[in-house]
Amino acid sequence: MPQIPVESLMEELRRGTEEIIPESELVDRLENDRPLRVKVGFDPTAPDLHLGHTVVVNKMRQFQEFGHDIIFLIGDFTGMIGDPSGKNTTRPALSKEEITDNAASYQEQVFKILDPDKTQIAFNSSWSNDLGADGMIKLASRYTVARILERDDFAQRYSSGNSIAVHELLYPLMQGYDSVALKADIEMGGTDQKFNLLVGRELQRQFGQAPQIVLTMPLLEGLDGVHKMSKSLGNYVGITENPEEMFGKLMSISDELMWRYFDLLSFRSTTELKQCRKEVAEGKNPRDIKYLLASEIVARFHSESDAVRAKKMFIDRFQKGHLPDDIVEKAILIEASDIALTSVMKTAGLVKSTSEAIRMVEQGAVRVNGERIRDRDIRLSTGDAGVLQVGKRRFARVTIKPA
Repeated sequence: MPQIPVESLMEELRRGTEEIIPESELVDRLENDRPLRVKVGFDPTAPDLHLGHTVVVNKMRQFQEFGHDIIFLIGDFTGMIGDPSGKNTTRPALSKEEITDNAASYQEQVFKILDPDKTQIAFNSSWSNDLGADGMIKLASRYTVARILERDDFAQRYSSGNSIAVHELLYPLMQGYDSVALKADIEMGGTDQKFNLLVGRELQRQFGQAPQIVLTMPLLEGLDGVHKMSKSLGNYVGITENPEEMFGKLMSISDELMWRYFDLLSFRSTTELKQCRKEVAEGKNPRDIKYLLASEIVARFHSESDAVRAKKMFIDRFQKGHLPDDIVEKAILIEASDIALTSVMKTAGLVKSTSEAIRMVEQGAVRVNGERIRDRDIRLSTGDAGVLQVGKRRFARVTIKPA
């Protein structure tokens, strides 16, 4: 293991971490100078990951670089239950086929961050299937319904009269039993997993093991800086997106949110980030620091050359005013002599609705042939043609023609 002072290790491990429970035990185990078994479980509920999913994987990599043993646990058994964390309704269970396909996709994606040669892959069906009915009943006897209902989402659903299926109550127990089976020293997860992680700590104690230390990681805000990163909200950066799209999205975040992304997504050291903050405080343009973040993330999931090319394209398009080469051509056919610009934006596929078009115009996010438009009532006539731009990345070359 690398010979790094424990306090230096703790400074890096605290970075971006919401809670360490309890921190004193983590310090004690680090001082024992043996590789710790660090477990993180993933229920393969969807085939594609976004940057929000990678926050805990980045912390896994950090432990890995410090010489500890990483266990990437695929919840192929628990995935068939469906983790109800944070849900106010019963979550649908996955089929074995869906779980198998998604698990393969997960492994391919996370190995862009973790060293596959130093990562143990485990499937919790390998011990959960063997429990049988007798084992499940004995495991269930170790925890009370009252304790399970202390979990926020269960408590809310129970008090509001929403249904809770019996199998959902087993989920925290099964996740906790994973820690027993793996003899985990540390388990990590998002803040929404805190209850489940603490159940693992309690079960280990009951099984005569040293209880695991719990590290909770914050839920990454999406590009809007308000809501949790989510595909359903459209505020995400997918790790399989093309380099130019990824780079552009990261450059769109606010200067304040940039530091949050550095803390949770960057592999730069704490010392380097302090220097970056110092440079901005002394007058350096935050955009130049943001280039470092966007380039690092693109290079991680694509390549260094892709990052260089994406940065050049971004500068050409948004700083020098160059238009992209792949602007789509749209002919808008109308029966009247003119049409509202907002209707053109919707018909051209630049917005999803007229209300969104109006909002984008009022926010100053719409340009026609490079000129910013702020009048929501502007109309285009038959024969008009030009380039419409909505936001930073949506373009269309439109022509208004008679139907």
